[in-house]
Amino acid sequence: MNARILLVEDEPGILQILSDLLCAEGHTVEAAADGHAGMRKVAGGNFDVLILDVMLPGMSGFEVCESARREGYEGGIIMLTALGRVPDRVKGLRTGADDYLVKPFDPDELLARVDALLRRTHKDEMTVTEIGFGNVIVDFSRATFSKNGISFGLASKESKILQLLINGQGKVISRDDILARIWPDQPFITPRTVDVHVAWLRQKIEDKAESPRHILTVRGEGYRFAK
Repeated sequence: MNARILLVEDEPGILQILSDLLCAEGHTVEAAADGHAGMRKVAGGNFDVLILDVMLPGMSGFEVCESARREGYEGGIIMLTALGRVPDRVKGLRTGADDYLVKPFDPDELLARVDALLRRTHKDEMTVTEIGFGNVIVDFSRATFSKNGISFGLASKESKILQLLINGQGKVISRDDILARIWPDQPFITPRTVDVHVAWLRQKIEDKAESPRHILTVRGEGYRFAK
């Protein structure tokens, strides 16, 4: 399962190694070198997993974790630390972390824990397979789509983008996130491709594509679905 991951680590060597490791597994990784920068990225991104070093300049990993949860972040959080004492591990878990790795650790263990966390966090996600909005009825499980009782077709990528936006439950999905999820193995696909597919979607499901009611543009951020 490919994911968007934020890695907050102040040691450049470790940051590069872990970033390369996660990218090699197909994940999209953004990085920050201090707690405040990490928190800004949490606020502006749509990450599946946060990997936080505890000993960060400016704002500790504990503080980033606690602040992220307080601001409504619901994804997975893994803490990385050289502090192996039980009270430190307990503190990390109590601030909202899901898992804890003590340095030094085997890179394969980090990958395994990321995968396990993604399975747990995505297991309970609501995946919409059938929905009606406006004068449109969509059934993803049967790949059937109709508007005003008249069937129409959606290309595979269009259907996946629409389902991704609907499953976002009104949250903004960035173009980069759409690219990472819909075109995970095609690094040369650009955000413009997303815009083109969204334009095609609007032509099919909106009454007025130029004034959409359901697939909305959030300027500078991405797209969100409104029922």
